[in-house]
Amino acid sequence: MRSLDVQVATPSTFVYQPPPNALTAKRILVKPNLGYPVGPPVTVSRGVLGAVLQGLRQANPDAEILVVEGVCSPVSLSEIIARNGLSDLFTDKIKLLDADKLPLMEYPNRSPQPVRFTSMHAPAILQEVDCRISIGALKRTHLKNEPLISASLKNLYGLFPRSKYKARSPNSRGQLHRPSVPLILQDVYFCIGYLFDGAVVDGDRKFISPDWKPDKGKSIELGKVFWGEDLINVDAEACRIAQEPIPNYLDCIDRLRHQKRIL
Repeated sequence: MRSLDVQVATPSTFVYQPPPNALTAKRILVKPNLGYPVGPPVTVSRGVLGAVLQGLRQANPDAEILVVEGVCSPVSLSEIIARNGLSDLFTDKIKLLDADKLPLMEYPNRSPQPVRFTSMHAPAILQEVDCRISIGALKRTHLKNEPLISASLKNLYGLFPRSKYKARSPNSRGQLHRPSVPLILQDVYFCIGYLFDGAVVDGDRKFISPDWKPDKGKSIELGKVFWGEDLINVDAEACRIAQEPIPNYLDCIDRLRHQKRIL
């Protein structure tokens, strides 16, 4: 993991510089963390999302931009967008798509050591676009008495269909919590995470939950936005500057992908 690949700015000076693939892409997929009917720092801020969309549009005026999210609550995606004051960001060439309503395909796990899933189902559109960007919010929750850092990689949970990965609650993806989220994140990366061309982490305020609930807790001012081309590097640098322990799952993924040497 290399911090030199990660750029850092304050929210007021953040100007998004897209990855090279975005410059010539016909279709760009943006996956923001907007799965809860709660504003930032539980979800990404309008300022950061707007800056990313503006940066993409300035770099590539003709691209179709698809904003894709799958919610984690009974509230619909369109209602969350309205509640968070984001509706006007979507125009003819910036479309909002509900991940739970998209056609799926099976993505093989390219890890040399799969944890649980040898393949995972996610929207087929991931293979139908030319560039993919994940925009995560910087959060720390606790599962099984262990801290869990969520940023651009954990943000990808929203792409997996609840119909297939739900457990006790139909509103969440409980199957992706077994045996643990840090372990399953390895499978997530090697099924779809490696496909992503860019990552952004909204660290204007970091969110800290005393338990597993990712929508109830406190926020602490950090005043940073992190971005780069590699999800693992961006998440690690966000943790470093936020003075959060770098999660073991990032180290494990980094070792495995260097072992594989093709990701």
